[in-house]
Amino acid sequence: MSNMRSITSLPDLVRLCVALGAESIGSLSRGEKKLVDQNAGLAPEAVTQSLADQIKQGLDPLGDAYTQLLSPQERRPLGQTYTPADIVQSMVSWATDQGAPDRIVDPGAGSGRYLLAAARQFPDAQVIGADIDPMSALMLRANIAASDLASRAKVVVGDYRAMKLPKIAGRTLFIGNPPYVRHHQITSEWKGWLAATAKKRGLKASGLAGLHVHFFLATVEHGRPGDYGAFITSAEWLDVNYGSLVRELLLDGLGGESLHVLDPKAAPFADATTTGAITCFKLGEKPESITVRRVEEVADLGRLDLGHSISRQRLAEANRWSVLTRVTPKLPEGYIELGELCRVHRGTVTGANKVWVHRPEEIDLPESVLFASVTKARELFGAGDRLSAADSLKIVVDLPVDLDVLDAADRKLVDRFLRVAKKQKVQDGYVASNRKAWWSVGLREAAPVLATYMARRPPAFVRNDAKARHINIAHGLYPREGLDTTTLDNLATHLRSAVTLSQGRVYAGGLTKFEPKEMERLPIPSLESLSRGDFSVAGAATTLE
Repeated sequence: MSNMRSITSLPDLVRLCVALGAESIGSLSRGEKKLVDQNAGLAPEAVTQSLADQIKQGLDPLGDAYTQLLSPQERRPLGQTYTPADIVQSMVSWATDQGAPDRIVDPGAGSGRYLLAAARQFPDAQVIGADIDPMSALMLRANIAASDLASRAKVVVGDYRAMKLPKIAGRTLFIGNPPYVRHHQITSEWKGWLAATAKKRGLKASGLAGLHVHFFLATVEHGRPGDYGAFITSAEWLDVNYGSLVRELLLDGLGGESLHVLDPKAAPFADATTTGAITCFKLGEKPESITVRRVEEVADLGRLDLGHSISRQRLAEANRWSVLTRVTPKLPEGYIELGELCRVHRGTVTGANKVWVHRPEEIDLPESVLFASVTKARELFGAGDRLSAADSLKIVVDLPVDLDVLDAADRKLVDRFLRVAKKQKVQDGYVASNRKAWWSVGLREAAPVLATYMARRPPAFVRNDAKARHINIAHGLYPREGLDTTTLDNLATHLRSAVTLSQGRVYAGGLTKFEPKEMERLPIPSLESLSRGDFSVAGAATTLE
């Protein structure tokens, strides 16, 4: 739109928020006041009026400008990904079918796309939007002011997990797009909150969980039976181990009602290539079944009332839910799944590579605790068909759980190493503190085939002639029974030539990932064919998602 050209910087955007009335909506937080003070000035009246008219029509020119001014990479630390209007409308339409709420809460409101759409749909409901970002809060206040919602709207600048939500007599609708933040950027204090809060409900939580998992749990904490909601998130929680908390909550407490998985080709988010999942829930319910479906186009979403029912028992027994959203493709004749032949295990997480991973010449420790290991995906991509030698690899320090098995000389070297490690507080890290012994990394045995699992290219499948160990940048393929060299060579050859990116799972940023259980579902020739080498890759590919 022509007036969007007038917003060429964040200062322009701040001034327009003020001109639209942001300061009239509650008390500004310290961060918001700082933005206003640093960017004082008058916004063009014509532009302000034009933006106000667009906002009243249900558009989001402020949010649109924000996403143009800040790149996806700049917004990623706060998990800021803006949802297209068609998806917002489908989720609000679903909420309409459940009856009118007395209150609407958006846990990561951003500029207010969900909050304002729901507020227009439910004119008698109070609305609360939470966000930790002062700039987003200013945009939200401006949109509320321009939409004439001041009398029934509140903006909370703070963390949704810590928000104090007053009890009300009626029902609350929770709706929105919780921020997508990986666990690396979540503090240990909040990881502790996740574990402790889940434990109170008799559940386990992983410190590897992303922020959207935290928000699902926080919603159960904030809500009460009779409340309902719809969130759109990355779909990774459907399958990964650290998403089990969400899956368990949906079966008991969060009350899963329906699940709609959006193919990444549908572009559910304008600035992130990822598989999206819309989760509809009714708090307090223990559903006998959940309706699930897979949607290839956003236009097919509708009112989120379609899909096929999956029983509670089947959902509880499944450790991966994405497969339940689609009809499993039939394997080509003469093919089996890789998992029938091999277990796939991700490499060990060290918890602190700077302590446990070194070049051989950098460390003075007994040879018995030093293991040449693949520590970078590029080492496999660069190896070609075979990793023939370990000379160029780094080593991982893997000490025994019982240090008393070491002789006196070796123990002296190890004790010196551990004193240095303790000064770096390695023992207090999440991974180390949850090991049987914090100093014992616990590397797996060398796998005969190593595979990369996250990239913008198909995985590399490399024969591990060097008998190198691997950490969590790679998967190891471990035969369930002894396989000869020819069969292993043919297996790796087939996987290199047959596996495509379309068989993986697309995550935010466009990376394609193969979780261990997903890799086990890759189609491969039968054991007999691999042994003889009489197979073709034609027609072997099936899609995992």
